[in-house]
Amino acid sequence: SPACKDLVAATRDRKLNTFIQVSVVHPAEHVLTRYSSTEIVEGTRDPLFLTGVTFPPEYPIYEETKIKLTVYDVKDKSQDTVHTSVLPDHKEPRTDVGMAFFFFFFTFFHSESFLGCATFRVGDLVKSKDQQLTLTLRTSDGGKTVGTIEVNLVKMGEIEDGEADHATTDAQDQKCALVRECTAPEGMSGKDNLPLLNAVLKNPICKLYRFPTSDNKWMQIREQMAESALSFHVPKELINLHIKEDMRRNQELKELGELAPHWDNMRKNVIAHCDQMMSLYQDTLAELGKHTGSSFKSSCSKGEKTLEFIPINLHLQRMHVHSPRLKDAVYDVVTVGAPAAHCQGFKNGGLRKLLTKFEAERRNTGYQCIYYSPENTAKAKEVLSNINHLQPLISSHADLLLSSASQRSPDSLKNSLKMLSEKTELFVHAFKDQLVRSALLALYTARPGCVLKKPIAPRSGVEEGGDSQHQDHPTQLKRQDSIPHHSEYDEEEWDRVWANVGKSLNCVIAMVDRLLEKDNSSSKEGENAPSPSNRKMSHEGGDWYEQLYPLVVTLKDCMGEVVTRAKQSMTFVLLQELACGLPQCLMLTLRRDIVFSQALAGLVCGFIIKLHTGLHDQGFLQQLHTVGLLVQYEGLLSTYSEEAGMLEDMAVGISDLQKVMFKIIEAKSEDFLPIITGRREHYIIEVQLPAKMFELLPQEIKEGKLLRMYPVLFNVGINEQQTLAERFGDTTLQENINHENFELLKEYYKLFTEKMPPDCLPHFQEQNDLKGLLENLHQNIQAKKRKNVEIMWLAAMICRKLNGIRFTCCKSAKDRTSMSVTLEQCSILRDEHQLHKDFFIRALDCMRREGCRIENVLKNVKCRKYAFNMIQLMAFPKYYRPPEGTYGKADT
Repeated sequence: SPACKDLVAATRDRKLNTFIQVSVVHPAEHVLTRYSSTEIVEGTRDPLFLTGVTFPPEYPIYEETKIKLTVYDVKDKSQDTVHTSVLPDHKEPRTDVGMAFFFFFFTFFHSESFLGCATFRVGDLVKSKDQQLTLTLRTSDGGKTVGTIEVNLVKMGEIEDGEADHATTDAQDQKCALVRECTAPEGMSGKDNLPLLNAVLKNPICKLYRFPTSDNKWMQIREQMAESALSFHVPKELINLHIKEDMRRNQELKELGELAPHWDNMRKNVIAHCDQMMSLYQDTLAELGKHTGSSFKSSCSKGEKTLEFIPINLHLQRMHVHSPRLKDAVYDVVTVGAPAAHCQGFKNGGLRKLLTKFEAERRNTGYQCIYYSPENTAKAKEVLSNINHLQPLISSHADLLLSSASQRSPDSLKNSLKMLSEKTELFVHAFKDQLVRSALLALYTARPGCVLKKPIAPRSGVEEGGDSQHQDHPTQLKRQDSIPHHSEYDEEEWDRVWANVGKSLNCVIAMVDRLLEKDNSSSKEGENAPSPSNRKMSHEGGDWYEQLYPLVVTLKDCMGEVVTRAKQSMTFVLLQELACGLPQCLMLTLRRDIVFSQALAGLVCGFIIKLHTGLHDQGFLQQLHTVGLLVQYEGLLSTYSEEAGMLEDMAVGISDLQKVMFKIIEAKSEDFLPIITGRREHYIIEVQLPAKMFELLPQEIKEGKLLRMYPVLFNVGINEQQTLAERFGDTTLQENINHENFELLKEYYKLFTEKMPPDCLPHFQEQNDLKGLLENLHQNIQAKKRKNVEIMWLAAMICRKLNGIRFTCCKSAKDRTSMSVTLEQCSILRDEHQLHKDFFIRALDCMRREGCRIENVLKNVKCRKYAFNMIQLMAFPKYYRPPEGTYGKADT
C-alpha cells in the first residue's frame, strides 16, 4: 500500500490531484507491464491512497522482480488537452513513459502530467525492516527529487503495529482508510485449500479496507466476490433430467393402448410436439457442453439463446469484518440477475400472468379434451413418479426375501420382510386416490367402440385421497359418445385390483411368520434331542424358498396389474394437460424450465456457502434439519414495461423453489459438485461433503433427512421506470408479491419459534427484536409509500437474524444490485460494528468506486462505469446513487 510525502508541484500555487501507476518489470523479459493504479487523491501534497495492490498466487512474481511506481498529477481537461492512448495489450516499452498516461475512466475527462517515479525489487520490500520501504521520487531523467513514496507490505487480515490504537487525522481528512486488493481471499482458495468451496467458487476478487470505529479504533473489512461453477453445472444437470422425464412420458403415451380415433389423433399430435421440444433441449445441452472459459454468464449475454438456462452474472458477495472489540463476522449475499426468460420476450407479460391466462383458457376447451385442475395434474405426475420409484424397489426387496429364504437365515428374512412391507404399503397408499378411479373411467370411455347409453351423474363427495374442490369428473366432456353407462364399467374392480396387492403381502407375511415359528419350535426340540438325525429331519421339514416363491410371484403379479392400470390412467390425465393447450402448454413449460434453472443454480450456490459457514454452529445445524432454511430474495425490478414481465417470471421461479429439497451425503470421490435427481414437481439436491466435514453434521442429517427451503421475494423498484409506474402505471404486481411473501415469511417465523429453542439465534439477537421487525415490515408493506426501500432493509435484516440465505437481484445484477449490496455492507458496519458516523458516506463511495462491484461491472461490460446517467439517478433513492465519476454511458 503506497503513500506519498512532500510532492513538488510545477507551480507553487498548484493543488495536486495525484494517482500512482504500478508497473512490473519481469526479469526474463525486460518488459514493463502496467499492472494497476490507485485512485486519485485530491488537493494534497501528502496523499494517503485508498487503493493498494496485491499479486495473486499464480502471478509470476519473484524476489528479483522489479516494481515501478509512477506518480501523475491529474489536471482538468479544460486546462490541458493532452490525449491519452489505450493500449490493447496492456504492455509498454520500458522507456516509454508517455504511453503510461492511462487510468480507467479518467482517460476522457482529465489529462495527466508526470511528476516522478521510483523502482524497487520485491525481495528488498519483503526482507526490509517492518516490511516497509521509503523511496525517492525522481523526474524521468533520474535527476531532480520531487518527493518521497512509502511502500508497505500488508498481510491480509492483519492490522499493523502502532495503527490499531487510533485512526490518524490524516486518514480522516482524506476520506477513508486504506483499500487493498487481492485475488485469493481467505475461505475461497489459497492456503485453506477447501475442496468444497474450490469446487463451487471460481475467479475470486478481493478488496481490503480499513475504516475508523466510533471510538477511533481501526476496523478491517475484507470484501470478496467470486463466480460459481454452478452457473453451468446446475442447468446442465436439470436439462438432462428434463430430457429423461420427457422421453419417459412420450414412451408412456405410446404405451397407452388402443384409443378411439379422436383420442389417438390427439396423442399423435402431442407426441410430435413433445419430440420437437426434446430435440430443442438436446441441442441446448450439446451447446452448453461446448462452453469453455468463464464460469459466469455476463449481462451482455442475456439474449443468447444457447445460454438461456444459465443465470445472469451469478456471484457470491462476501464481507468479512474484523473489529477491535467484536467477534469477527462474515456476511454473504448471492447476487444474480432476476431469473427470467429474456429470449422468450415479455410482450405478453411473464409467467405469473401467462400461467393464469393459460389456466383460464384451458378450462374452456370444450369437447376436445377433459379438464383436470393443476392440482390433479400434479397428482398424476406424482403417482407416475411413485410407480417408477417404488415398483423396482419392491421387486428388489421381494428377490432379497427369496434369497434370505434360500439361505434359511431368520434374521435376514425378518429384515427383508420389513423392507418389503414398508415399500409395498407406500405403493398401495399411492393409489388410494379418487383421481386414479376417475381417470380409469375416463380412459375406458376413450377406448374404441365405447358407446354412451346414459350420462353418469357426478358423484357426490370424493373418496379417500381425493379433493372435492379440484376434482373434475369426466362428465365435463361434451362428446356424447364417449361416456359409458355405469354398468359397463365396474369401479369396484379397481378397488379389488389394488387391494389384492395388500392381501398378497399379508399372505407373504403370514407365511414368513409360520416358517419362523416352525424354525423356532424345531430349534427347541433340537435342544432337547440334539441328535444329528433330528437336526437333519428339522432342516428337511420344509424348504422356505419353495413355500414363499409362489406367494412372492402372486404379489409381483398383483402389483403388475395395478401398475399397468394406474400408469395408463395417469398418462391419460397428462395427455389432457398437453392436448388442451398445444403448443402454448409446451412453450410455457419451456419458459418455466428456463426461469427455474436460473433460480435453482443460485439457490444451490447459496445453500452450499451457507452450509460451509455454519458447519461449526450447532444451533444452525439443528435449525437446518428441524425447520429448514429461509431464502430471502431482494428484487429491484420496476413494475413498468419489460421489467414487469421479468418480475412475473422471477416470482414464479422463486415460488417453484419450494419443490426443492436438499440432502447432504459423504463424497466418495474428489468431485464435490452437487447431484440433482427428481422431476419437475420434486427435486432433490445431493450436496457432497468431504468426510471430515460430513462428520460434523448431526445424526439426522447424516442419515439422509431431506432439508426444506422456504423462499420469499420482496421487490421494490427504485429506478426512473418505477417513477413512471407509480405515477402513470400500476404497482399492483409489486404490492401483491410483497403481501403474499410476507405471509410466507410469517409462516416460517411461526414454525421457527415453535420448533427451535430461543438461544439458537446469534448472540446479539432476541425474539422480541424479530417480532418487532416483522411488525415493522408488515406496516411498511401496507403503507402506500413510493419506492419504500425500507421494505428491503427490514426483510434483509430479518433474514440475517433468522440465519437465512440472502439474494439481491436486478435485471443484470450489475448496477442497481451493486448499489444495494454496498449499501447493505456499510449499513451492517454502522449498525453492528460501530463504523464512525462521519465515515458512512465515505465508506459507501469507497466500496462503490474501488471495491468488488466496480470489478463486476468491468467483467460484464469491459468498462468501469455503472450504467446510469444523471437523469436516471435523479429518480433513485438517495443512498442508491453512485459517486461522481463512476457512472455514464455503458451497456446494460
